[in-house]
Amino acid sequence: MPEGKDELFKKLSDSVVYMDESLTVQLSNEVIDKGYDAYEAIEKGLSDGMERAGKLFEEEEYFIPELLMCSDAMYAGLDILKPHIKTKESGEKHRVVIGVVEGDTHDIGKNLVKIMLETSGFDVIDLGRDIPPQKFVETAKEVEAKIIALSTLMTTTMEGMSEVIRILNTLGIRESFKVMVGGGPISQSFADKIGADGYSINAAEAVRLARRLVGGAA
Repeated sequence: MPEGKDELFKKLSDSVVYMDESLTVQLSNEVIDKGYDAYEAIEKGLSDGMERAGKLFEEEEYFIPELLMCSDAMYAGLDILKPHIKTKESGEKHRVVIGVVEGDTHDIGKNLVKIMLETSGFDVIDLGRDIPPQKFVETAKEVEAKIIALSTLMTTTMEGMSEVIRILNTLGIRESFKVMVGGGPISQSFADKIGADGYSINAAEAVRLARRLVGGAA
């Protein structure tokens, strides 16, 4: 990859972290002007910056006002880049039900995954945060989703993820859905323990995982 491209994506990431909306807009327009890949700019620029901001929030260096300003910058960049994404759809859009499990209201990571999935051609039904396990199952059945994506940032609410899988097993419909999990305290070993189909460490990896789970190219 040419050095200029790397540098531009890094600046785009920094502009989100530093809450500089006007610079994010300027850099996003530069991505388009130079003919760089819009999806790559979202993944390595905007999404990366928001993930970094999320880590600063977890470390209590950033608080809600800073996060909101980072989000504003990210969305301003998305407005410019999204129309230029090269779609790789082959007809059917795979449906994903996503949400933060009951007891947790931290949704930065979930929102990032939602954005990345949408820009990758998935049809995403976002339930929001603090969602009871039964609601995930009911919605997935109702909309005939292929994937249930569960997020949490708290160790105290991780059990809600295993409860979703338990309900699916009890109803005899576990094989109808792929379940993917993610969030700060989640690990591959935890995903294996509860019987999830996959775990992703960040939003970009979540897209690759979702593609694998529905049989597409990662």
